[in-house]
Amino acid sequence: MLLVGDFMLDNYVYGDINRISPEAPVMVLNVTERQEQPGGAGSVAMDLAILECEVACLGVVGRDDNGGRLCSLLAQTGRINVAGLVATDDRPTTLKQRIIGLAQHRHRQQLMRIDDESSDPVVPATRQLLSRQLDELLNWCDVVCLQDYNKGVLSNEFCQEIIAAAGNRQKQVIIDPASIKDYSRYEGGWLIKPNRRELAMAAEVKIDGPETWFQAARQLARKYNIENIAVTLDKQGAYLYNRGSDAGELIGTRPRSVYDVTGAGDMVLAMMGLLIGARYEGIEAPKVSEVVRLANVAGGLEVERFGCVGINRKEIMADLARERHIGTGKLRSLDGLIADLQWHRQQKSKIVLTNGCFDILHPGHINLLSFAKEQGDILIVAINSDSSVRTLKGPSRPILKEHDRAALLSALEAVDYVVIFSELDPEEIIKKVSPDVLVKGADWTGNVVGQALVEGRGGKVVLMPLVKGNSTTSIIDQVIEKTYRQTKERR
Repeated sequence: MLLVGDFMLDNYVYGDINRISPEAPVMVLNVTERQEQPGGAGSVAMDLAILECEVACLGVVGRDDNGGRLCSLLAQTGRINVAGLVATDDRPTTLKQRIIGLAQHRHRQQLMRIDDESSDPVVPATRQLLSRQLDELLNWCDVVCLQDYNKGVLSNEFCQEIIAAAGNRQKQVIIDPASIKDYSRYEGGWLIKPNRRELAMAAEVKIDGPETWFQAARQLARKYNIENIAVTLDKQGAYLYNRGSDAGELIGTRPRSVYDVTGAGDMVLAMMGLLIGARYEGIEAPKVSEVVRLANVAGGLEVERFGCVGINRKEIMADLARERHIGTGKLRSLDGLIADLQWHRQQKSKIVLTNGCFDILHPGHINLLSFAKEQGDILIVAINSDSSVRTLKGPSRPILKEHDRAALLSALEAVDYVVIFSELDPEEIIKKVSPDVLVKGADWTGNVVGQALVEGRGGKVVLMPLVKGNSTTSIIDQVIEKTYRQTKERR
């Protein structure tokens, strides 16, 4: 990734507020902690590095202590090349200092921000140094990201130089625009991601719904020859307009518990860069709508945290797995289950499996499942199909059909997945699932089915002590006896 833009240093001062100053009607912050981290385009660079991208930075810093610390923070990741950050004497490194107190003595809350910066255009000599670096880095990179805060680096002329040079090398340019009215500096970009307010400012229209999203995005795309416009819409998700098809679509997102929106836009841009760059690794290029949808996931995870905290690939994959789990329930086909387990194993989760008919769910089943869940991280319940239950238990069984039994089991918190198997014993499904732990009731006599398979792969078999009187057969016998007595008494 080649990342061009306004690089900054973010300074955080944390403290507790317990009193009002006697000198003036202001709060007194007792400092408890200080932190520094890259901000602006530097925040995007850190996000890209956490996403396992190689990053080259192109921008300007002051020849000062803040500039040195910023470059050091970026370089120490091992993935970020800061050779393209030109140090100058004519402007300071942009510093944003945030004062953070505790809200209601529990949650961190930003109280004030102090900015030390220059927004003047870079001088011609600095611009020439940036242009020379650009030519070399364009040959190296796969994708170009522009992060514009209108601080003097991404002037109209330099933006157009970058976009034209990238186009000549078939490199796509993704742009996070500044809050400006004139988008002529971004003309010819491949994708631009304004937020709702920035879109309204640039298109000079009131944004109040899908029709105005479409009109404003189409207006900008046509006027400035931009292929894709992805408008971020906070909790509504994003609206994607494509100039080639002259069509737009709303890409929804899951509701989040918003703690701090700082850094969400940076995370979205980084995720877009990762996904667009993936096509250079021999992966089929994702559709733009897929890029935006996954970038929304990354941005959504960011707003659930305080400050600019990078989100890694595993966290995004875990969130996608949770979303899929929520959307499809817990019942899986065997192939679908094995696909999900592949991801869980990458997370070093311990897989537990137990099996049975589970016809008429009773306290003994609940105890077994709670015990089984305690043996690992992910609990799979394999249940016999209706046909196999009939063969094992007789023509009057099961009482409940297989999908009803699966639904009841899925409602239990201890259960992560349910799978139905048609064989008379579970050996084949144990072989394919390959659990780390196999759990059965202690009434099992002899070797447990699948025990050799599990133990042969380094797993273990655990038997749960049984509580007498808790069995489906005994419950059915009691129902039959009570029904018989009541019928006899009525006669």
